[in-house]
Amino acid sequence: MRLSQPTRILLALVAGLLLGLASAASGGAWVERAISIAQPIGGLWLNALQMTIVPLVVSLLVTGIAASAEAARASRLAGRALILFIVLLWISSALAMVLTPLFLDIWPLPVESAQALRSALAGTEAVGQVPSFADFLLSVVPTNPVTAAAEDAILPLILFTVVFAFAMTRLPAEPRETLTGFFRAVSDVMLVMIGWILWLGPIGVIALAYVVGAKAGGSAFGALLHYVLIISAVGVVIWLLSFPMGAIGGRVGFGRFVRAVSSSQAVALSTQSSLASLPAMLRGAEKLDIPVKASGIVLPLAVAIFRFTGPAMNLAVVIYIAHWFGMTLGPGQIAAGVAAAAITTMGAAGVPGQASFITSIAPICLAMGVPIAPLALLIAVETIPDIFRTLGNVAMDVAATATVARRSGFDEDEPLAEEDRLLRAGSDASA
Repeated sequence: MRLSQPTRILLALVAGLLLGLASAASGGAWVERAISIAQPIGGLWLNALQMTIVPLVVSLLVTGIAASAEAARASRLAGRALILFIVLLWISSALAMVLTPLFLDIWPLPVESAQALRSALAGTEAVGQVPSFADFLLSVVPTNPVTAAAEDAILPLILFTVVFAFAMTRLPAEPRETLTGFFRAVSDVMLVMIGWILWLGPIGVIALAYVVGAKAGGSAFGALLHYVLIISAVGVVIWLLSFPMGAIGGRVGFGRFVRAVSSSQAVALSTQSSLASLPAMLRGAEKLDIPVKASGIVLPLAVAIFRFTGPAMNLAVVIYIAHWFGMTLGPGQIAAGVAAAAITTMGAAGVPGQASFITSIAPICLAMGVPIAPLALLIAVETIPDIFRTLGNVAMDVAATATVARRSGFDEDEPLAEEDRLLRAGSDASA
């Protein structure tokens, strides 16, 4: 039976760690030579992933903002939904700065495990320089966006790209569509390249995992388990926030909202796909008496560009890596991380599968001066946190739809129009 890409990478991680542990236990003189061979192999794979980040982030941000502007122009309801999405993404990002340190204080990574892991990854990538808050403010606006891209100054590059994309939306239709098509083609090419690189992922992961296993020993397994639990805990809290949001924003009882989203939650748990959960989400919106003329606009838009758990869980990963390397995050790094996590999520929503893990989190690492190298290992254990990502995204999609619909005058007692009956019949047939 053909193994999925996440399964292949996870098996490569386990195999690499076990081989590293066995090599260290043997105590042979050849172990250092094996490490010296494996380390650059893993580094090459990581560099290959990193080379796609800047062009992909820029192209996705431009096309994402262009698509959002088109939706806002097409419908006032879509415009209100976009405003709510942006507010929720920033809230999600800010919550990560509270929840992650809190969970790490309650259950810190053992000191010996952190030291062993730092030693194992020594030389793979240096920790970035910690900027002061004044330096952060001065660096936000780039003097040269090309230089910012070349130096991986990701936050100034993001700011320039956002301004460029909004300026592009003011152009006449023909040049605007030409530019959008160009950046869409760039993002498609980058995704093809990332697909090739991830296909080689087991080679890079097994090489890096071998180095970690040989240098860090059995503490590597415990550290990875600790990481999964911390990031999943952040995801669980963000997921649970969607239920009071739906009940209060949608003006329905808490129990009624829970029942309405239960089927979409089951689909999300089994498929780990927001898109696959869309028919169940539409039925859940129907149970909340939301007209299809509202849910049929907001829910597909949410599935396309809105990932509520993304900023919180992506930033949590970066904070965890900083904790792993013993970094003390300053105000400038915190502000840069919150901004990068909130802004890049809307662009990253269209990135499929494991590619989104690297392309969403690496820009935050670059913005905060946090090493990227651990991402090559952490991507292999993303399967469990990804469950809570999908559950939270699906629940908040319905909650945001209910909130926008109610606050836009779609009363639950409003008689069902004939067009809504036809639309609902169509959604049931497609489901």
